[in-house]
Amino acid sequence: MGLLVDLLQVFVGILIGGVIGFFVARKYMQKYLKKNPPINEQMIRTMMMQMGRTPSQKQVNQMMKAMAKYMD
Repeated sequence: MGLLVDLLQVFVGILIGGVIGFFVARKYMQKYLKKNPPINEQMIRTMMMQMGRTPSQKQVNQMMKAMAKYMD
């Protein structure tokens, strides 16, 4: 009976540790991506110019808003 209780405690401990680890890692990644966005205005401008378009500031702002909405 004591062995079963010990195994159950280990299993519950691993489960709780996994859940806490998931939320800590998720919060860290959200903070990291907010601080270091994967794409910025200059990257959008360069990408659009490579496609043969000269982007206006309005178009760049629209793309940045779309990216921000997708990230949140």
